Amino acid sequence: MDSDSMWISDTEILPGETKKVTVNIARLPSHSPIEISITVARSKIPGPVFLMMGGMHGDEINGIEIVRRIIQNNLHIPERGTTISIPIINVYGFIHFSRYVPDGKDVNRSFPGNKNGSLAARVAYYLMKEIIPKIDYGIDFHTGGADRTNYPQIRCMMSDPVNAELAAAFAAPFSLHSAFRPKSLRWAAGKMKKKILVYEGGESSRFDEYAISQGILGTERLMNHLGLKTYAPPATEHETILIKSSSWIRAKASGLFGTLVSSGQTITKNQIVGYISDPFGEFKVPVRAGAKGYVIGLNNNPIVHQGDALMHIGVLKG
Repeated sequence: MDSDSMWISDTEILPGETKKVTVNIARLPSHSPIEISITVARSKIPGPVFLMMGGMHGDEINGIEIVRRIIQNNLHIPERGTTISIPIINVYGFIHFSRYVPDGKDVNRSFPGNKNGSLAARVAYYLMKEIIPKIDYGIDFHTGGADRTNYPQIRCMMSDPVNAELAAAFAAPFSLHSAFRPKSLRWAAGKMKKKILVYEGGESSRFDEYAISQGILGTERLMNHLGLKTYAPPATEHETILIKSSSWIRAKASGLFGTLVSSGQTITKNQIVGYISDPFGEFKVPVRAGAKGYVIGLNNNPIVHQGDALMHIGVLKG
């Protein structure tokens, strides 16, 4: 819950104010600064503090675009409480089209961080020291990794009733139960009793308008649920499907993979979902689903090696 005075680094933001704060995290060997831009918007009416952040992985630009459009369209201005919007966490990764930072580390596996550590550890430390203690709720926007697309989905510990309530309010096409990953933001924030959802939509380095629009609409619904906004939330055109477990279909041979299904589609057990072909025309083997469910993630790169992940399936019992 916000109070009369809020400080982000050395900048004070009073109730009723909206300010953009630029924070220096590190300096590259070229002396180029690594700076994070943070937009804080506060209502004069007390309420929850809500964090929206993208670009933890620098090449996951759908999340960056979601937060950017929210700011551009003034959707971040609360009627009650406070919003903290950070479009790009991993600035180095963003400008280098990379998931990682210079030493190859993943920011989202570097929490709670270290003020004297690597760039990833310093970014994580800043968030845990200056931002996370101030918030009540948050959403961290992500996409699938290189050449893999994720159908719009919310991930959280669904066994926590508050998380389940927040996921229901967001109303993404899919809600997945997802255990904490050690050293992730969600793991570290959870130790501080902060409720953070992860939104996954689209793939890295590609705009996916459906994933972007679902991220924005879901955030509006969530803000309305939290009382930050009092307008009627956008209606959903789909029923949210709860996924309690998931599995991967992996390549049993190396070759060229051609899918017969699309992201978001329902599949049945033993259904042929694609083929792996030898590039020289020597074989063509079917790829079958090991379970009934939904395609919630799909590899878009046709060149696969034996054991590579081809599809992420949200499993349905029965």
